[in-house]
Amino acid sequence: MRRSLDAVDEAELVRRTAGGDRRAFDELYRRTSPWLAVRLRRRCADDDLVADVLQETYLSVWRAAGSFAGSTASGSAVGWLWTIAANRLVDAFRRRARQTQLPPVPLVATTAPAAEDEVLAGRVGQDMEQALLRLPTELRQVLRSMVLDGLSVRETSLLLGVPEGTVKTRARRARTALREALS
Repeated sequence: MRRSLDAVDEAELVRRTAGGDRRAFDELYRRTSPWLAVRLRRRCADDDLVADVLQETYLSVWRAAGSFAGSTASGSAVGWLWTIAANRLVDAFRRRARQTQLPPVPLVATTAPAAEDEVLAGRVGQDMEQALLRLPTELRQVLRSMVLDGLSVRETSLLLGVPEGTVKTRARRARTALREALS
């Protein structure tokens, strides 16, 4: 069986893998994993992460080989494989970023407010509290992180596990909603 697979290109190996051919999958792995590992290492110096990405890539290939729609050219199968690996590497980087702990926020000594400031804050505070309670939870979380906790957009992104652009959009939407509620 091995000799017959030597004459088969990578695209055919993927198609045979889609049919559940374990030997074709093994041959695809034998041919492509060294090359794929080198390409991944050019983008990531962490050997453990590269090994995890390789494993996830070939698991995805085994599960999704039926979705391969390449031509008979072996380059298209290799390109398809690289696309899967690159996406898995990006996913791994995102998981790592979410798992990164935020640095501790130093406590700042506060001074006691003046009596008139407390009275004014009491009136504005009640209106603000009601407006905040009407905001959707995801908008309140962003405001709490950025305004009350003083975190940056990046730190808020890591804390909430959402992209930085989403944090900025939610902050803008929250400010607009509060402005409308308080006017």
